[in-house]
Amino acid sequence: MMKFATLCVSASLATVTNAFYLPGVAPHNFEAGEQVDLKVNKLSSINTQLPYDYYSLKYCKPAEGVQEYSENLGEFLRGDRIENSPYQIKMMEETYCHVMCQMKISTKDANDFKKAIKNNYHNNWIMDNLPAASILDSDHFITTQYVGFPVGYKDTTSYYLYNHVNIIIDYSVVEDDGYRIVGFYVEPLSIKHKFSGGRSWDGKGAPPPLASCTAGEHAEFDSTAEPQKAESGTILFTYDVEWKESEVQWASRWDVYLTMNNAVSDNVHWFSIVNSVLIVLFLAFMVAMILVRTLNKEINKYNRVMTDEEKAEAAEESGWKLVHADVFRPPSSFPMVFAIFAGNGLQLFFCVLFLILFSAIGFLSPANRGSLMIALLLIFVLLGTLAGFTSARLYKTFKGKQWQRCTLLTGTLVPGIVFAIFFFLDVLVWSYGSTGAIPFLSMVAILALWFGISLPLVFIGAYFGYKLDALNFPVVTSNIPRQIPPQPWYMESMLTCLLGGILPFGACFVEMFFIMSSVWMDQYYYVFGFLFLSFIVLTITCFEITIVFCYFQLCGEDYRWWWRSMVTSGSTALYVFIYSCFYFSRLESNMGVTYVLYFGYMSIISLGVFLLTGAVGFFGCLAFTSVIYGSIKVD
Repeated sequence: MMKFATLCVSASLATVTNAFYLPGVAPHNFEAGEQVDLKVNKLSSINTQLPYDYYSLKYCKPAEGVQEYSENLGEFLRGDRIENSPYQIKMMEETYCHVMCQMKISTKDANDFKKAIKNNYHNNWIMDNLPAASILDSDHFITTQYVGFPVGYKDTTSYYLYNHVNIIIDYSVVEDDGYRIVGFYVEPLSIKHKFSGGRSWDGKGAPPPLASCTAGEHAEFDSTAEPQKAESGTILFTYDVEWKESEVQWASRWDVYLTMNNAVSDNVHWFSIVNSVLIVLFLAFMVAMILVRTLNKEINKYNRVMTDEEKAEAAEESGWKLVHADVFRPPSSFPMVFAIFAGNGLQLFFCVLFLILFSAIGFLSPANRGSLMIALLLIFVLLGTLAGFTSARLYKTFKGKQWQRCTLLTGTLVPGIVFAIFFFLDVLVWSYGSTGAIPFLSMVAILALWFGISLPLVFIGAYFGYKLDALNFPVVTSNIPRQIPPQPWYMESMLTCLLGGILPFGACFVEMFFIMSSVWMDQYYYVFGFLFLSFIVLTITCFEITIVFCYFQLCGEDYRWWWRSMVTSGSTALYVFIYSCFYFSRLESNMGVTYVLYFGYMSIISLGVFLLTGAVGFFGCLAFTSVIYGSIKVD
């Protein structure tokens, strides 16, 4: 057992070492005639969300055998499987209808192709670290997509396989230093190839000339007389290579992918920001009215020397001032869990903040595949100290005694829930033979990060948190809890918590759409500047809406604000999950596994949103109550 544990740790450390290697993005200058590698990646479908290995279909394989390229942990988590291909492409050398191979397709192979076409699977190719965009013909209407190209297409009666591709490569000239690839497009065609003179080919030696291609000319949509059906028999796979000089510079070659050729106007994002800012201004006005007019007036009246008559009137008053001896009473229900959620929520808040900042600055480039996922894991793991410190300090303030248990659960409760769901989904994906399943060593690497780095950091943070004194509140808490009067119906906790999440969700739902499209529709998300503004607006909205409801609650002499402050803003997660239910229709899937994967991962995302927004609302209320009760004089 010890040997097995030692082996697992050693393997995990080796995997972690390789996992965080990011492929370089320095420009490569090609010389004329130099070999240009075309790599193939996973077969992906937005309908099933189950990626598969490229060679799981009966495609031509390289003569030297299939070789996998080293990948980082982020790529494995995304389901990428990058391998070599049999395409022979040389810089500045054009190719016309080159026969790559002749495949004998069995009935099973044909059915696999049909199933892939039916489920809208796409090929994803890479050249010089640039993903392939596709040029498609839909009834002679040419469109360009930037998420690979489909395996084939279907009509009312048959399935057709794309067995020919026009590989179009844009290049820029570097003076006295060769050429650089700045664009990579694939134009797929379905052609039922025939050899000239009705001849046949046994696959050995040079193939006879093709009657289905014109010598010295690139194949076009209009030139395909008869398409290739996805059926058993012999199928020829061919390709063209075309070079086009471009004025695009190497540094700008990703622009067309990130903007999807300006498919979405920036005005949409600006509209979202303006809409969110209006919500913030409205809430800020309400908070200002509470703080400047109502609270200031009440505090001045409460603090000045009163006459005997005014003292008699004040004794009959009700409001937030009367609960000063109970407002900082620890939560009566699950104080340890509350401290854990607050610590994990603050950890997640700064994790997302740093991730967006690094992306907006440009540190996390899409050219570094998987870098966003790696950065998310690393930042979250390193912020374990903050989670441990926060939960320990709060738990000590609540006079908790089981500090070891609190610290352990801070590092294992929420990550354990997430990992349990993730592991279940991973086993489900593995049962379908999908590349979306995480390899064993990558799973060991994740566990090594969790138990080898994150958990010790949580204990270190908790150590310093427990060494400090408990939080110092401006008023003294009484020994006997004050009785809470009956509350009006509109201040019921369930209603206020449900209402509390509407405005924060409304402040960010437009950007939410683009993020969901990036996650589930294989699109690139690139407007991190807008996302940063939306995140700031979301944070301010959570602060303000929670403060407003907290004030109304305290005015009703209900001092149980701890959990309600977290749930009020945290209910944003409920609306995120409801929105995801409506968004699911865009996937157009009727497979049970897709339902499980989609809602499984959306439940993880919604849990993260609850912790993040809930922590923001709680710390906003903590600051608010500390300020207003620190402003009154209490005997």
